[in-house]
Amino acid sequence: MKTAVGTAKTNSIAAAFSDFKEITKARLAVSVVFSSIAGYFLGADELSWVSIALLAFGGYCMVGASNAYNQVIERDLDALMDRTKNRPIPSGRMSVNQAMTIAISLTLLGVVALYYLNAQTAMFGAISIFLYTSVYTPLKTKTPLAVFVGAFPGAIPFMLGWVAATNDFGIEPGTLFMIQFFWQFPHFWALGWMLDEDYKKGGFKMLPTGKKDGATALQIIMYTIWMILISVVPVFGITGSLQLSVPAAILVFLMGMVMLIFALRLYEKRDNASARKLMLASVSYITLMQLVYVADKLI
Repeated sequence: MKTAVGTAKTNSIAAAFSDFKEITKARLAVSVVFSSIAGYFLGADELSWVSIALLAFGGYCMVGASNAYNQVIERDLDALMDRTKNRPIPSGRMSVNQAMTIAISLTLLGVVALYYLNAQTAMFGAISIFLYTSVYTPLKTKTPLAVFVGAFPGAIPFMLGWVAATNDFGIEPGTLFMIQFFWQFPHFWALGWMLDEDYKKGGFKMLPTGKKDGATALQIIMYTIWMILISVVPVFGITGSLQLSVPAAILVFLMGMVMLIFALRLYEKRDNASARKLMLASVSYITLMQLVYVADKLI
C-alpha cells in the first residue's frame, strides 16, 4: 500500500512539474535566459556569479509569468487549435486560479530578483511582461501588426543582460536589442507559415499579408537582410564599447547568409517544409551569433 501511495505521489509531483514547465513554456524561457546571460557577458567587466544567477532566475520568472498570463487569456482559443488544446488550462489539468497564482508569483519573484541587480533591469523586465500580455496578446486576433508589437518584448532579453551588468542603457544594449528585434520577424513568420492553418482555427492573424504568399516571403527576406546588416555593425566601431572583430563579423555575416538562403528558398517554394527549415535555421542563428559575440570578447 505504501509503495502504491508513494508511486501515486511521485506521479502527481511529476505531472504537476510537467504542467508547470508547459504553462511557463520552459524551453522558450531557457532560450531567453541564455540570451540574457550572453548580453551580461558582453557588458560585464568582471563576472559575478551571484548576478548571473539572479539574472537567470529573474529572467525565467518574467518569461514564465508572461506565458502563464498568455495561456489564461487565450485559454478558449487554445482549446480550438491542435497545437495548444492539450495545454494545462484547456485540457482541464490546471484551473485559471492556479495559473494566475503561478503568473502573479513569478511576476513578483522576477521583479524582485532583477531589482537586486538594478532598477533599470527590473523596469525593462516589467515592461516586457506588460507589452506581451496587454498589447501583443490581444492584438494577435486583430491584426498581423501583433508580430511587430511582440518583437519589442521578444528583443529585450539580449539587451537586458547588458543593462543588468552595467546599469546603463545606451548604444550598446540598443544595438543588441535591434539585432534580436529584426531576427523576430523571419523567425515568427516562418513559424506562422508552418502553423497557419492551426492559427486560423483560433482566429490568430500572424502572417503580414494574412496569406502564405510571395509578399509574406518577401518581407521575411527583407527583415533577414536588416538582421544581417545590424548584426555586423559593431565591427565598424560605432557602437561604443560593444565591439566585434573582423573574423567574428565575417562569421556572423556568413551565418546570416545561410539563414537568408533558407528565406529565399521559402520565397521560391512557398511550402511548409521550407518554412520549417527557415525556422530551425533562425533558432540556430540567434544562438550561434550570441556565442560568437561572447567568444569574440573573451578571446
